[in-house]
Amino acid sequence: MTAMGINTELLWTPGALAAATGGTLLGTPAPAVTGVSIDTRTLAPGEAFFAIRGENSDGHAYVGRASERGAALSVVERGRVSAMPAGTPLLAVDHVLGALEAVGRAARARTPAKIIGVTGSVGKTTTKEALALGLRADGPTHASAASYNNHWGVPLSLARMPGASAYGVFELGMNHAGEITPLVDMVRPHVAIVTTIEPVHIAQFASVEAIADAKAEIFSGLVPGGAAVINRDNPHFERLAGAARAAGVATIIGFGEAAGSDARLVSVALQAQSSTAIADIMGETVSFKVGLPGRHIVQNMLAVLASAKLVGADLCLAALALASMGPPPGRGVRTPLAVKGGIATLIDESYNANPASMRAALAVLGGTPLTGRGRRLAVLGDMLELGPEGAAMHRDLAMAATAADLVFCAGPLMRALWEALPATRRGAWAPDAAALQPLVAERLRGGDVIMVKGSNGSRMGVLARALIERFRAPAEALGVDAFE
Repeated sequence: MTAMGINTELLWTPGALAAATGGTLLGTPAPAVTGVSIDTRTLAPGEAFFAIRGENSDGHAYVGRASERGAALSVVERGRVSAMPAGTPLLAVDHVLGALEAVGRAARARTPAKIIGVTGSVGKTTTKEALALGLRADGPTHASAASYNNHWGVPLSLARMPGASAYGVFELGMNHAGEITPLVDMVRPHVAIVTTIEPVHIAQFASVEAIADAKAEIFSGLVPGGAAVINRDNPHFERLAGAARAAGVATIIGFGEAAGSDARLVSVALQAQSSTAIADIMGETVSFKVGLPGRHIVQNMLAVLASAKLVGADLCLAALALASMGPPPGRGVRTPLAVKGGIATLIDESYNANPASMRAALAVLGGTPLTGRGRRLAVLGDMLELGPEGAAMHRDLAMAATAADLVFCAGPLMRALWEALPATRRGAWAPDAAALQPLVAERLRGGDVIMVKGSNGSRMGVLARALIERFRAPAEALGVDAFE
């Protein structure tokens, strides 16, 4: 329920937060806490503000702003109470992040919801969003926002879960061994998905097998009788399945095209902006359409549908819901650009990158139809955290990059790919995204499809946004069916 744009639904009472955290209420907090926030820029009236200490800022400095924005109360360290603005309603605790974790655990303890946890080297967020979409067709569903999958994102997502949720979906990420264990200990899922294992964050690991072992930590937190859903087509399936069995998991569901998959892809038709497929989901034949392109997307939808069935959701409703799925920001959003000679299309894949996701994005680019004299342009930034083999992994993308007519590269690592390309496919190379952006802009023409991708640190998202701002197409320049 909302009143004048303010959320009035009760998520917590101040007393319940105090009980969960062992904290002390000071001042006069609002009687109802309608949400949980760690950022005053997005805090809504009625929410509790947790003043977390971050790497670059201390939330205690923003308690006054939280109060001005209508926070029900602010959660602060006991030793900082005297420095808070007078009259501000507070919940004093020993450690703010610890308090947020405690509230997350309390949220998990009070809910009857069936919980699904998602991890993997690639595809976590898209899979999580697809699960949320499919499960909402069956009942009230709560899912972690964006990519809130780390030491603060997971407890924050749990703390925001309404008690009446029927389903909960949580993303669990890591870049070091041992990170998933405390996260899954809070989430305690009924189903744990591992989308795939790839050499992502390999600089922090001795081998890809070590990455598989770190992802397998998710099985340690499964509730008794829980199920593991694992990519059967990945070469590390048996290693992951063995880890699940060692954790006491009896139900192990493999998904993929491989013979013996419990959730098996029977057939697929790939289109430019969607795909249709037939699958056998644990003995039940399902036809579905997913509103995103790419075989890798269809693959993960098998895990989505298997998980929906495992938690007792209506499989047909979940399958139907996938048709309305759109890409999350930075993961395939398409934007028309008004450039010389007509309209071009920018595909923003800039959220992050690794060798597997880069190949998948290039495959989608290669399958995107062109109009007129249009070309396929790949605009690629460095893939980071790949360790000493990073340059070789970039060079190895040369075959996949043949999906593009022209390849533009930014960064020292992408220089290796640039040098491996035939001269006819070289668009331009620059030391960074900022220097590459004008070189791309001057080459664009009507009918082009431009895919932008790179690791977050390569700042390809900034390049994509700069192109959109410069060439944003006015509505009157677009056809009636453009990007609806």
